[in-house]
Amino acid sequence: MPEILQNGGTVLWLIAALSVVTLALIFWKLWRLTTLGAFRSNKHVTQAVAGWQIGNASAAGTLQNRAGLRAQLAHTAMETRLDPALGDQAAREETQIIARNLLSEARTGLRALDLIVTIAPLLGLLGTVLGMIAAFQALQTAGVRADPATLAGGIWEALLTTAAGMGVAIPASLALTWFDSIAERLQGQMEDDATRIFARGPGANQKPS
Repeated sequence: MPEILQNGGTVLWLIAALSVVTLALIFWKLWRLTTLGAFRSNKHVTQAVAGWQIGNASAAGTLQNRAGLRAQLAHTAMETRLDPALGDQAAREETQIIARNLLSEARTGLRALDLIVTIAPLLGLLGTVLGMIAAFQALQTAGVRADPATLAGGIWEALLTTAAGMGVAIPASLALTWFDSIAERLQGQMEDDATRIFARGPGANQKPS
């Protein structure tokens, strides 16, 4: 492995460092989504929203201090809906603000992955172009005494960076697509919960028992 990195030059070392960053980012994102409740069933949220819809104002209390994005959004929606100082429109706006902040947490790190997906292949192509330039310069210097085997060796070494760049970009792209789908699913669930809470349930002036 050190020999391959040495043959690939500086660009290959950069891609290797980028691969470490990518792996760390993917594991961090998995941990972060787990702490945000992205992989939980959230049955307690579904039950609380169902209870709210039949007029149970105390459903808001069941979600207090509950971890997870859906629970936080549902609790906020119920509390603002029950606040007598807020009208329906103000309660909706407050809920939207909280929802945007929560979804921003779910999408944290995705831009970095997107950047890696873009620059990793470009770095690989840059390394290949630089390697090919060096190989043909060596061929020009050697003139008629050029050894085809030497030229072939220079070309495959140059192509290492392209393969390495694609090797980083492909898993980063897969992870980005998966994480983005999770964020979209969370957004849809949160929008559905908020819609149910504001469409039906205890009145705005009613306090939980």
